[in-house]
Amino acid sequence: MNLASTPEPSAPPRRARVVVVGAGPAGLTVANILRAASVDCVVLETESREFIEQRPRAGFIEEWAVRALEERGLADRLLAHAQTHGECEFRWAGEAGRFSYGELSGHRHFVYPQPLLVTDLVRAYADRAGGDIRFGVREVELHGIDTDRPSVSYTDPGTGERIRIDCDAVAGCDGARGVTRTYLGAERATVARHDYGIGWLALLAEAPPSSDCVVFGLHPRGFAAHMARSPEVTRYYLECPPGDDPENWPHERVWSELHARLAAAGAPPLTEGRLIEKRVLDMHNYVVEPMSYGRLYLAGDAAHLAAPIAAKGMNLALHDALYLGDALVASCADGDDSDLSGYSQACLPRVWQYEEFSQWLSELLHGTSSGDPFKAGVAAARLRRILRSPAAAAAFAEIYIGKGADH
Repeated sequence: MNLASTPEPSAPPRRARVVVVGAGPAGLTVANILRAASVDCVVLETESREFIEQRPRAGFIEEWAVRALEERGLADRLLAHAQTHGECEFRWAGEAGRFSYGELSGHRHFVYPQPLLVTDLVRAYADRAGGDIRFGVREVELHGIDTDRPSVSYTDPGTGERIRIDCDAVAGCDGARGVTRTYLGAERATVARHDYGIGWLALLAEAPPSSDCVVFGLHPRGFAAHMARSPEVTRYYLECPPGDDPENWPHERVWSELHARLAAAGAPPLTEGRLIEKRVLDMHNYVVEPMSYGRLYLAGDAAHLAAPIAAKGMNLALHDALYLGDALVASCADGDDSDLSGYSQACLPRVWQYEEFSQWLSELLHGTSSGDPFKAGVAAARLRRILRSPAAAAAFAEIYIGKGADH
């Protein structure tokens, strides 16, 4: 970020108590909490409204997060339309084993694609509550974050004017490549990173789900997964080399590999359909620590990334946002900064618990295809244990659904 090259604001500065950078699940949840408490805030988003309401992303929300949104009046459409899952299935060596984590934990996953949640949150904040959200902004920069007079500037996409917003705090919710994470830099935070050395080909198929639950396929040729997104659309994953070109995976090859890697005795055949998304994700995790600096508070992927291995990313973002939103309300409305000063310390235990589980589950899911007989044997032992040991099953179910993850 080169402050010297940025033009001075060409319009009088605006004042808001909080500037939220990024209109994903984290930023919009924070904004809705602030708006409901009559705390003045502005949301800045570099993309258009149409883009963020259609961008394919995660789809599994843990029940604790749904109930927290419900308490705030933000889950009406979710509860009316989301499917629920309380089981998953492992397939390996031609066999299938069901795991009923809902019975063990008493909680379920809600299947609700992130674009639908984002749409709901934008409507609640902007359309119903009249909240200030500015789409398509360019050249967002932070100023005075380590002072008591922070501000955020940006270029208005319509007029080209340079706008500055003075504030008391900035919620950095603009993702892994956003300006808020970049602002911290190596001199202000430590970034712990883990690279799995594998890729996943992420697919969306215009095809009804072929199972009533998430299916994990452990196969020597590579991991595969089936996850319902709606009655008409299914998410699939195929393990592939990191950095692979999606064009190496034509329709016929994709379905051939999915049929092979998800095969099991008695399993229904996969329903094929047109592939409407095809991209390669290189599996890695990171954690920014601390998650705050001065008057800047990071949430969601700006603060940490959890590869989609355990479907934890959006849930972590919501956990951050719910805590941060309440802490900002306490600070702005009541003058109580105790929760805000303890924000990073309060959120990091769950972050690290989910990161550990992601790595543990990755070793289970990818051991069979690792080419290493030892890793394959360890993966098989782990799978046998969670399917046969009640104690191991209960422990797995608890963290899989997010219960007790702060401890």
